[in-house]
Amino acid sequence: MNRKPTGFSLVEVLVALAIVSILSSVASPSLKSLFLHTRSKSNIGSIQQVIQLARNHAVSYGTRVTVCPIEANQCVNDWQNGFTVFTDGGQSNSLEGNDTVLFVMGPFNEEDISYYNRKSIRFQPDGLASGTNGTFRYCPGSFNSPYSKAVIVNQSGRIRFSKDKSIECKQT
Repeated sequence: MNRKPTGFSLVEVLVALAIVSILSSVASPSLKSLFLHTRSKSNIGSIQQVIQLARNHAVSYGTRVTVCPIEANQCVNDWQNGFTVFTDGGQSNSLEGNDTVLFVMGPFNEEDISYYNRKSIRFQPDGLASGTNGTFRYCPGSFNSPYSKAVIVNQSGRIRFSKDKSIECKQT
């Protein structure tokens, strides 16, 4: 019996690998941009939903609800490491006694910057965010990334996405 050789020669495999490596090096920068854009859009959407959850809980259960990063049961201004949503029945901006943790948002990507211009977001039982209005900024990769997104919380408790084209996070 005469068999035909099957498989690839070493030269064919090396040529294929060279073509794949050239194509991947060309596509790599646009893939990074795609990852930054997707990460930013996904995280700012999650942030908006968690803040909306806090407001809805405050209105539905008639209680004050606070959103903030927690350290030693106190609100701090380090939004990079995630934040906690909790009922805040006692001392303001303090997780204590009968307060209930409603949700914990884990830390963000270490290459990204998240910044809010206040220590906390507080919703009153009527849904107002009086005294805690501000803009939550999320910048993937750098403080002035073109893929940065923001969520605005106004004093009436309205939560909306920013339409600004140029969003910068405060450098930390």
